[in-house]
Amino acid sequence: MILAGDIGGTKTVLALLDRQADGTLSCLQEQTFASGEFQTFEEILDLFLTDTPTVASACFGIAGPVVNQRCQTTNLPWLLDGAQLKARLGTDRVKLLNDLEAMAIGMLHLQEQDFVELNPNAEPQIGNIAVIAAGTGLGEAMLHWDGEQYHPIATEGGHCDFAPQNPQQDQLLTFLRGRYPAHVSCERILSGIGFSNIYDFLVQARFAPPCPAVPAPANASGVDRNALISRLGVDDEDPLCRETVRLFAELYGAEAGNLALKAFATGGVFIGGGIGPKIRSVLESGEFIQAFVAKGRFQPMLAKLSVKLALNPRTPLLGAMHYFAAQ
Repeated sequence: MILAGDIGGTKTVLALLDRQADGTLSCLQEQTFASGEFQTFEEILDLFLTDTPTVASACFGIAGPVVNQRCQTTNLPWLLDGAQLKARLGTDRVKLLNDLEAMAIGMLHLQEQDFVELNPNAEPQIGNIAVIAAGTGLGEAMLHWDGEQYHPIATEGGHCDFAPQNPQQDQLLTFLRGRYPAHVSCERILSGIGFSNIYDFLVQARFAPPCPAVPAPANASGVDRNALISRLGVDDEDPLCRETVRLFAELYGAEAGNLALKAFATGGVFIGGGIGPKIRSVLESGEFIQAFVAKGRFQPMLAKLSVKLALNPRTPLLGAMHYFAAQ
């Protein structure tokens, strides 16, 4: 039995699998939990593993930095300890991965129909691959190509500094410094909360009148403000919300290009996370790719890279499933 998990700030998905004689995996049980409703990950594990046969191996992709097989989750008060989980599950084959590391592995197991190519000028190549995913937070990872196979590399690149590229973005940075005086990271913009941050900036900048349907921050209790802003923007129902998602896509493209350079991702870029598919039409409009390739002397190289949006929400779980299955 293989236990696999995708542990995120919003939801946690666990799956129990059996490896068949031909090496394929058969999913016996899968369940989704609202992460914020639990004080610890162990509470979820106890609910899921009731009357379950012995687990031979377990792999969990976690939204947070994994150091010495321990992880303090970034957007939850959970501490996961690999040694404790080994004792709890009764097996030494337990692995904690950063969620983007798991997602990177999962990308290699998706089908062609799970992707949408965002770069019309892409020329497929073999080489390192960059993986970026905006969701509850901003995750970044790499797939290193050694000439024969890919090796996932976890990063915390989403917490690197936000670097504006035009006058509007300069003003956005000044606005965000008021909210986050200690450090303005890319995650403050390229994540769920990023829609509210960008929208509030545009309100202050008087880009357009505030949208009547979007409550002010002080009155937003019980309303998913970020989801509302992004939906209204994608559907082009309000000028301010539309500019919010346009600017989000522009910033997303720029950061994806940054990661492609850092990873020397000649093999292309995979875009994961829950936000991408929801704003797919905006990402396909062209401004994402324009910002992606706008890297000065390296524009010719980036202009040929494949940039694929992954539509399968189970990608990190697939990575956790296949971690031990491939060994």
